[in-house]
Amino acid sequence: MTPPTAGFEHQVAEQRAYLLKFARLQLRNQTWAEDAVSETVLAALARPQAFQARSQLRTWLVGILKHKVIDILRQHQREVLVCANDDDATNDPLEDIAFRRDGHFVEAPADWGNPDQDLSQRQFMAVLDACTEKLPPVQARLFLMREWLELSSEEICKELGLTPTNLYVQLHRARLRLRECLELHWFSTR
Repeated sequence: MTPPTAGFEHQVAEQRAYLLKFARLQLRNQTWAEDAVSETVLAALARPQAFQARSQLRTWLVGILKHKVIDILRQHQREVLVCANDDDATNDPLEDIAFRRDGHFVEAPADWGNPDQDLSQRQFMAVLDACTEKLPPVQARLFLMREWLELSSEEICKELGLTPTNLYVQLHRARLRLRECLELHWFSTR
C-alpha cells in the first residue's frame, strides 16, 4: 500500500467541517459525530487508491460517512432520541400543496427547466445544501436519513420509534419546505 500524498490528505482534511455538520445532524451527539467523521477520514486515508475521481471527493467521503453513521445508529439504537416538540406541529402554511403517496407532486411545480442539467451544477448543490440546513432539525434529520442515507421508511421508524404516519408527515413537510426554498433561491433566478 502506498501512503497517501500530502495533497490528498489536505483535501480530505478540508472536508472535515462539512462531514462533521452532516454527522451531527444525523446523530444528534457530538461525540458520535466526531467518531463517525474520524472513522471516515481514517478509512479514506487508509485506501486513497479507492478514490478514482469518478465523483467529487466530498461525494465519495459522504458515501463512506453514510455507512459509518448507519453503523453508529444501529450500535446506539436505544440512545438516539428525536425531539417530540416540532415547532410547526400546528398549522403548516404549505399544507395546501400536497404529494401523492408515491412521493410525486399532485400539482407540478413552476417550470424548473432541465433538472438533469441543474443537478450536475455545483451551484445547485450549494443552494440545495443551504435549503436543507434551513429545515427544522427533526425534519432535516429524517429527510437526510431517507434521501441521503437511503434508509427505508421501516428502518427509520424502527431506529427512531416513529409511526409510519408521523414519518410521512414530517417527510412531506420537509419536501414542501425544500421545494419552496429551491423555487425562491434557485429556480426563480433562472
